[in-house]
Amino acid sequence: MSFDAALARIDDASPGLSGEDHAVRASELIAGATRSLRRPVVSASASVIEYQKTLSVDLTGPKDNAANATTDFLSQLPGQFPVGLQQIVGQVTQRVGAALPTIFGAIPDTLQYQTRDTVFRPAVTAAMPLYTGGAIPAIQAGADAAVDVARARQAGGRDVSRVSLVRGYFGQQVAAQLTHSTRETLEGFDRHLADAKKLEQNGVIPHARVLQVQVARDAAERAYVRAQLEEATAADALARLLNQPGGVNALTPLFVNSAPLPPVSVFIDGIDATPRARGADAARDIARAGVGLAKSRYRPQAFAFGSYNANRNNALPTEPDWVAGISLRYTLLSNFDRKKSLDAAREQERAAADAAAQARKDVASEIVRAWNLVETARRSFLLLDSNLAAARENLRVQRVSFFEGEAPSSSLVDAEATLASTQTQRIAAAYEYDLALAGLLATSHRVDDFTTYLARADRRLGDEK
Repeated sequence: MSFDAALARIDDASPGLSGEDHAVRASELIAGATRSLRRPVVSASASVIEYQKTLSVDLTGPKDNAANATTDFLSQLPGQFPVGLQQIVGQVTQRVGAALPTIFGAIPDTLQYQTRDTVFRPAVTAAMPLYTGGAIPAIQAGADAAVDVARARQAGGRDVSRVSLVRGYFGQQVAAQLTHSTRETLEGFDRHLADAKKLEQNGVIPHARVLQVQVARDAAERAYVRAQLEEATAADALARLLNQPGGVNALTPLFVNSAPLPPVSVFIDGIDATPRARGADAARDIARAGVGLAKSRYRPQAFAFGSYNANRNNALPTEPDWVAGISLRYTLLSNFDRKKSLDAAREQERAAADAAAQARKDVASEIVRAWNLVETARRSFLLLDSNLAAARENLRVQRVSFFEGEAPSSSLVDAEATLASTQTQRIAAAYEYDLALAGLLATSHRVDDFTTYLARADRRLGDEK
């Protein structure tokens, strides 16, 4: 699998990136949900109520008033008739007046009424905020900032996954290169041992020198076996990273661009677009929204409300058919210290602003450090070219001298070890260059440019196998 193919697969193979995608989607949905906070809230409710009501009315005063009024009326009634009839009317009124105590006595002093019933009460109610003191805009701004935080984490996770891919993919190439190098060293020592045994048979060198070569050859074999195991481990790690149970064979070799990088200022100029800077800015926006929410506690709130009784024929006597109005609320005294809450929100905003500034400083420092690591690895790799040529020539000379009996076996062993060490250093320098380059591009949020550097690389270590 080429590096481009592995890069195309990493997004689908990474549960971490999938989790970040879900987190972004969740924050976007929450932000979308806050867009309807100004709409009315309409709810329907239904309840079955069984109740008993007792009414008690005091009739003492009205009864006395009625008796007095009736007595006054009867006493004045005879004078309203002719003289001849006044005596008769007087007799009638006297009899009626005598009966009044009995009549009014039948009326109780207290009237008591009791009823018991079961009522089904369906209702539709609505409430709509008219003014919240800035609470709704603050909540919406905080939700939008939370989306920015999630997107920054998503971008940062994507950059980290690219660096992990470079580490795993080219780490397998390092292991393969080391296996190839240790195999060549082992094969070289096999030849040296064979030559040493021939020289011993011809009496040119003593057996002690053969033993020296034998010890070095066995050490080379152990190094080769260790390199094989490390290559298998690296291959398994890459296969798991790319979710390829069958294994992955990395085809793209280690590379180095002999040309230097652009100036470090080019990478620092885009620092505002880095995930850490964006995330810090979004956190500052969330803190600013918190200040707005704390301020809203000092301001009045206004709501429109309404309620409709859908079963008016079965309503309680005190219940209206419908009701609508506007409510204005202002907190005069709160059990929660609003001033301290506002001061705390402002301190959090200042802390978030300082954190954003510090994040930019940290990212700039990391960019400079990564740029220097890339440049150091590039120069080290190029300088090792002459060292590698000299180590190969030295091994050739020592091999000829040893075969002719002019050089001790220790010189041949040292020459072989020097060549192996130089090759290992060169492999390590190439890997350090690739990994540092990925780190630099990830820190500056230019990780997509890695394939551009790979495509125009003029030194490829795998081509030298």
